Amino acid sequence: MIPPPLAFTLDHRAPRLDAWLAAAHPSLSRSRWKQLIAAGHVTLNGTPILNPNTSPAPRDTLRCTPPPPEPIDLIPADIPLDILHEDADIIVINKPPGLVVHPAPGHASDTLVNALLHHCTDLRGIGGELRPGIVHRLDKDTSGVLIVAKNEQAVAHLVAQFSAHTVHKDYLALVWGTPAKAAGTVNLPIGRHPLHRQKMAVTKKGRPARTRYEVVATGPLAALLQVDIETGRTHQIRVHLSRLGHPVVGDTTYGRARHGLPADLSIPRQMLHAHRLQLLHPADDRPLTFTAPPPSDFLAVRDRLIDSLPPAP
Repeated sequence: MIPPPLAFTLDHRAPRLDAWLAAAHPSLSRSRWKQLIAAGHVTLNGTPILNPNTSPAPRDTLRCTPPPPEPIDLIPADIPLDILHEDADIIVINKPPGLVVHPAPGHASDTLVNALLHHCTDLRGIGGELRPGIVHRLDKDTSGVLIVAKNEQAVAHLVAQFSAHTVHKDYLALVWGTPAKAAGTVNLPIGRHPLHRQKMAVTKKGRPARTRYEVVATGPLAALLQVDIETGRTHQIRVHLSRLGHPVVGDTTYGRARHGLPADLSIPRQMLHAHRLQLLHPADDRPLTFTAPPPSDFLAVRDRLIDSLPPAP
């Protein structure tokens, strides 16, 4: 799909061409505008201009003819998707455990991105590439609600919401033991582990991170928590709950081996599920709420470890 041309007439002198365009059309980032200017896709009064430092004057006319998005070097894959919502701007997935979100070494063609490239026929391009816009992620073994943008405007809007911490993300977590307080907040910075670079850790040099939790139900060995994260640091819930002394059940990275468990209790993964996501639609700012029930493996472990559950909301 070829993007439509964009035309602007200035009403005042602009100090920098790229900055003015990014402010006038914020669905494209300033870096993307620099790329378009450098590639000759922006004209000033009909003449291509290649310098983003140019200072247009009042009544100057700018016109941008974006090129069609280029295909990316990824193979679409016919992977079944549990779609909670889809429209021209976004697609919301109930991600199953075991599905990697983005291609990486060892997962080049069996990821959510590969599945979306096969499913979505109306992608309009992001950063000049024909790809879906991943604005947040879930770990491979975390299940639940995940939203993906289909175009550059949706990416910019959603990224702004996540950056402003106005997106509400509620999780369900099974943890070992029961926290002493029925509800609380963990407010500790998270950064790369100083010794184990594949892990995250609470560290003074880390980025601010806040995790709120509430005990929903308990059992002799574990508790079911509802967790709300204000920030979205890598492995945030797993790191914070482990620091609290109650690691996520099945988390082999931030937990430790448990002894004395029933021999027939199978824990296939970390028991963490993204239950609810609340945000504004990137096209018209209407409030959206998406929920996904926990998958069968989560429910099976929950029912073995938790004595009684509260009524469903």
